[in-house]
Amino acid sequence: MTTTITHWAGGTEFDGTSGLWADVTNPATGQVSGRVALASARDAEYVIGDAKLASTAWAETSLARRSQVVFAFRELLNARKEELARLITAEHGKVLSDALGEVSRGQEVVEFACGIPHLLKGGHSGNASTGVDVHSRRDPLGVVGIISPFNFPAMVPMWFFPIAIAAGNAVVLKPSEKDPSASLWIANLWKEAGLPDGVFNVLQGDKTAVDALLQSPDVAAISFVGSTPIAKYVYEEASRNGKRVQALGGAKNHMVVLPDADLDLAADAAVNAGYGSAGERCMAISVLVAVEPVADDLVARIAERTRTLRVGAGSGDADMGPLVTKAHRDRVAGFVDSGEAAGAKLVIDGRDVTASGDGFWLGPTLFDNVTPEMEIYREEIFGPVLSVVRVSSYDEAVALVNSNAYGNGTAIFTNDGGAARRFENDVQVGMIGVNVPIPVPVAYYSFGGWKQSLFGDTHAHGTEGVHFFTRAKVVTSRWINPAARPEGGLELGFPQNV
Repeated sequence: MTTTITHWAGGTEFDGTSGLWADVTNPATGQVSGRVALASARDAEYVIGDAKLASTAWAETSLARRSQVVFAFRELLNARKEELARLITAEHGKVLSDALGEVSRGQEVVEFACGIPHLLKGGHSGNASTGVDVHSRRDPLGVVGIISPFNFPAMVPMWFFPIAIAAGNAVVLKPSEKDPSASLWIANLWKEAGLPDGVFNVLQGDKTAVDALLQSPDVAAISFVGSTPIAKYVYEEASRNGKRVQALGGAKNHMVVLPDADLDLAADAAVNAGYGSAGERCMAISVLVAVEPVADDLVARIAERTRTLRVGAGSGDADMGPLVTKAHRDRVAGFVDSGEAAGAKLVIDGRDVTASGDGFWLGPTLFDNVTPEMEIYREEIFGPVLSVVRVSSYDEAVALVNSNAYGNGTAIFTNDGGAARRFENDVQVGMIGVNVPIPVPVAYYSFGGWKQSLFGDTHAHGTEGVHFFTRAKVVTSRWINPAARPEGGLELGFPQNV
């Protein structure tokens, strides 16, 4: 039996008017598990219109009440996050522990948003000029759109919507059509938490739904996470239509290992960060930069660990699950073909993996002697393929990182504090890990990259997220005391503060 996954507006599900549906598959079995509605332009107009109607009353709701609703959502999510994790595993394929980690990291942003009254405090200057007071405030934008990717169907939306909603906005979420069920689960949880109907909405679909959000005059801002070509398109189209945009793109994250590093720790980190979630993470380590003379030893240790990994259904006891679709599995396998043809040394071939069922299987793959000219180095593979590049010095490693088109995250493994501090200053990326392979910041710091990994000025969550989902007002006021009324008269010169 298959499930039907629909849109959500006005506090309830609806099928929409397009009559178009897409299959949702279980990546571990290859079987169709559901069908998701694909929005028409008319469906999008209805959902956005419902959000616009709800946004005014929600913006006028007190900070106390808003934070109470967000906290209630946090409590419900915490109590039932295993349920959401199982839903993610069934449609994405990642192992349950990974899915639970995703939900827990998203919950951190919900907890951050519970403190929204403090985060929205303005400033006040009494008697800034004679008898004149000045104060600032931050107001919500209205309706905001969130376009999220398949690889984190819960965490990535939670980078944005807790802060957007707490700040007084209404949200339209456009999830990936590959694993859309988490979005409706979240919508139902918001309703149970007491969020007024229309404040959180879900628009399922493909490019038609995306373009409707980018072009609608009633959507004030767009938050996007996905590949760099689509991020660039979203940024340009939304900006052309007068919206503020944060479009997070692709990555090619490097992990630099210096000769003084703990090689066992580095090998563990490379395997965990390279193959976790089948490499379908924008923060996955896809390039390991070994500063000689440690490469031979390090590659041997990584290979030894990689061979112990169990590939299988995410709902079982596997270490790594399948890729999300057959088309994506075949694309990643094509990169393995390309690397082998280009002359890289194929240490472990994931194409040889055996797993039960007809799922979309590709095992952990390890390449050595990769060079920057190879396709497997240049392109974002988004799969369990780890490439080792050998360099002779720290300076060569940094030059390699900085010459890459992407600037999302990078890591250095070393026991030298001076080298780590220098690396922090030298590399041109948005997020840096020191002996931490996946440097995803905690919720009260921002998440985002540089160069081709981010289009727009603002990173996700943290105080940057609060500023993105609000806009500033500054009020200058003077109240007249009848007993000490200032002299009137005409004066056309520019006002001066005295």
